[in-house]
Amino acid sequence: MAADLYTRYMAASETWRAHPQLCSACTAEERCPDGTPLWERFTRLQDAYLTHLREKKGAP
Repeated sequence: MAADLYTRYMAASETWRAHPQLCSACTAEERCPDGTPLWERFTRLQDAYLTHLREKKGAP
Protein backbone atom coordinates (compact mmCIF):
# COMPACT_ATOMS: atom_id res chain seq x y z
CA MET A 1 0.00 0.00 0.00
CA ALA A 2 2.76 2.46 0.87
CA ALA A 3 4.36 2.12 -2.55
CA ASP A 4 1.01 2.73 -4.24
CA LEU A 5 0.33 5.72 -1.97
CA TYR A 6 3.76 7.16 -2.73
CA THR A 7 3.27 6.65 -6.46
CA ARG A 8 -0.12 8.39 -6.38
CA TYR A 9 1.31 11.19 -4.23
CA MET A 10 4.20 11.80 -6.64
CA ALA A 11 1.88 11.69 -9.68
CA ALA A 12 -0.44 14.23 -8.05
CA SER A 13 2.54 16.42 -7.22
CA GLU A 14 3.76 16.31 -10.80
CA THR A 15 0.30 17.05 -12.18
CA TRP A 16 -0.14 19.99 -9.82
CA ARG A 17 3.31 21.43 -10.55
CA ALA A 18 2.68 21.25 -14.30
CA HIS A 19 -0.72 22.95 -14.16
CA PRO A 20 0.30 26.46 -12.99
CA GLN A 21 2.95 26.59 -15.71
CA LEU A 22 0.15 26.45 -18.27
CA CYS A 23 -2.50 28.35 -16.33
CA SER A 24 -2.14 32.08 -15.78
CA ALA A 25 -5.07 32.13 -13.34
CA CYS A 26 -3.44 29.87 -10.73
CA THR A 27 -1.22 31.39 -8.06
CA ALA A 28 0.16 30.17 -4.74
CA GLU A 29 -2.86 31.69 -2.99
CA GLU A 30 -5.65 31.09 -5.51
CA ARG A 31 -6.47 28.32 -7.92
CA CYS A 32 -8.65 28.22 -11.01
CA PRO A 33 -11.63 25.82 -11.21
CA ASP A 34 -9.44 23.25 -12.97
CA GLY A 35 -6.50 23.72 -10.61
CA THR A 36 -8.47 23.44 -7.36
CA PRO A 37 -9.13 19.68 -7.56
CA LEU A 38 -5.52 19.07 -8.60
CA TRP A 39 -4.26 21.01 -5.56
CA GLU A 40 -6.73 19.26 -3.25
CA ARG A 41 -5.73 15.81 -4.50
CA PHE A 42 -2.05 16.64 -4.08
CA THR A 43 -2.49 17.93 -0.51
CA ARG A 44 -4.77 15.03 0.49
CA LEU A 45 -2.26 12.46 -0.77
CA GLN A 46 0.63 14.36 0.80
CA ASP A 47 -1.13 14.32 4.17
CA ALA A 48 -1.90 10.61 3.82
CA TYR A 49 1.68 9.76 2.90
CA LEU A 50 3.18 11.83 5.72
CA THR A 51 0.74 10.25 8.19
CA HIS A 52 1.81 6.83 6.95
CA LEU A 53 5.47 7.70 7.52
CA ARG A 54 4.78 8.99 11.03
CA GLU A 55 2.85 5.84 11.92
CA LYS A 56 5.54 3.63 10.45
CA LYS A 57 8.15 5.45 12.53
CA GLY A 58 5.97 5.37 15.62
CA ALA A 59 5.95 9.13 15.99
CA PRO A 60 2.87 10.90 17.39
